[in-house]
Parts: sequence; structure tokens; C-alpha cells
Amino acid sequence: MEVNRLKLGVIVPQGWTGEYAGWDARRAWQRSLEVAQRADALAFDSIWVFDHFHTTPDPTDEIVFEAYTMLSALAVATKDVKLGQIVTCAAYRNPALLAKMVTTMDVISGGRMQLGLGAGWKEEEWLAYGYEFPDARGRLDRLEDTLAIVSKMFEPGRASYEGKTASVKSAINEPKPLQQPRVPIMVGGNGRERTWRLAARYADELNLDAMPPDELRDALPVIADRCAEVDRDPASLKVSVHLWRKDPERNNREPLDELLAAYGELGVSRVMALLPDVENSDEPLIEFAEMGTAARPAVAAR
Repeated sequence: MEVNRLKLGVIVPQGWTGEYAGWDARRAWQRSLEVAQRADALAFDSIWVFDHFHTTPDPTDEIVFEAYTMLSALAVATKDVKLGQIVTCAAYRNPALLAKMVTTMDVISGGRMQLGLGAGWKEEEWLAYGYEFPDARGRLDRLEDTLAIVSKMFEPGRASYEGKTASVKSAINEPKPLQQPRVPIMVGGNGRERTWRLAARYADELNLDAMPPDELRDALPVIADRCAEVDRDPASLKVSVHLWRKDPERNNREPLDELLAAYGELGVSRVMALLPDVENSDEPLIEFAEMGTAARPAVAAR
């Protein structure tokens, strides 16, 4: 396969992995802002935040900034970089309201928003914030209804939809997104059955969580099959990978430049990375940008 023009995204520190433990909130926010602006200046494709409420793996009484309010602020503090969530938990917000929020943010950002969606998984977080935690089928039902509703809300006219977990009736979403035909939708998850089928049906991009190149090579034909099931050209569904470089068990075993080259050869459209120590230094951003340039034959236009 021809080497792809690989795009790179940066996950902005927000405290979820404990990087802001012991920090003052104002200082932490200032650093998040600096990382986003530095990523913009370095011409990264995109910046991302997690949709989580308290730290991982264990909840601690430390700073974690909320995703959507954070992205709204970053939208006006940056100029070119795209903005998204990796990924929004579908059950945390009413789907129609979510579409309205994302549309407004697309206008605020000048047409740079992207909507990442997933089924959610962090049970203690759901329960702590008063959400019931359904089984996997129930969470995927909510994801499907959310995908259907936001898709309709982005389209011309009013939106109506009757689902298992959520509905809309002649819902108005004005203004519409600046991006046409819609804000790009990214489904996140490694579930080969229902998650990938939902991505094939509704999404512009499928984001795989820390999937190494050897596993991805075997997965690509399955993704193509999921597209064929809904009579879709597999080439129209972009595939991206989310890397956890802070965790040695999640894509921090191989040198980063080798990983990027391998993903490019497999046709991955974009890699988003959680970089170690980015809360303290710009060096991880600079190194990531340099490795990405070396791993691809040309820098992809935004």
C-alpha cells in the first residue's frame, strides 16, 4: 500500500492521567492553553481532550478539566488546528443538546470542530456522577441513537428520530455547522462487531485505541467488511489511531518514529498521541512534529 500522508494530533493535558496532581488550577489551565497554542504554531493537524471527569486509573482529588468547556476556550485561543474529543461518552449529554453544542463550537472555531463519539466504559465515573451504568449492549444502544440524532441535527431542516434510548421530534438546530456537509464524526473503539458497524454506517473516521500495527494489519479487512455490509466504499472511512505514549503497555514499547512509519504504510490517516511530560516541557511536541515529518513523504494540508 502506498505510504499515506500521515497527519498528527496532540492530546492536550487536562489532568485525567494525573499530570496535574498538586498543581494550582490557574497554573494548570495556563499550561493546557500553552500546549494547545504551541501545537497550533507547530502546524499539527488537531488537538484533542478526553471526555472524563476524574483521574485514571483511580479517582483522586486532583484537577481534571471538563472537555467541552475546555475546547470552547481553546477554540478562540487557536487559529488553524482542528479540535475534538477522544472521545465523547454518548450517554453523558442529551444527543440533541450535544449536536447544538458542537454546532455552536464549529461556528466559534471558524469551522474546526470534530465530534468524537464512543460508548463509554469507566464505570466508577458514571456512578459517581449519577449516571446509571448499562451493560455493553445498553451503552452501544445509546451510542447508536446519539449517532443517528447528531447526524440528523447536522442536516438541513428539522430533525426527527425515535430510538431505544433517545428521541427528537422536529428539533431545530440553527445555525447549522460551518463545515459542510457536516461536522466530521469520529467513532472511537476497538469493538469489531457493533462499534465498527456503527462507524461504517455513521462516521467519517474510525479511531482505534492503542492498536499496534500488526493487529491493525489484520483488522483492516474486517473494517472493509463492515463497510461492505452497508454498501460503503471502505476508502471513504478514514482510520486513525490513538497512542498512549505515557503507558509502556500501550504503544510505548516501540520507538515512536517506527510506529508512525508503520501506521503510514498501512494507510492510517491520523495518529493522536498522549505525550509524556508535555505538561512540563515543549520538547515532546517538537520531537513528535519532527518524527511525523520524517515518517511521511509530505506534510498533509489541513
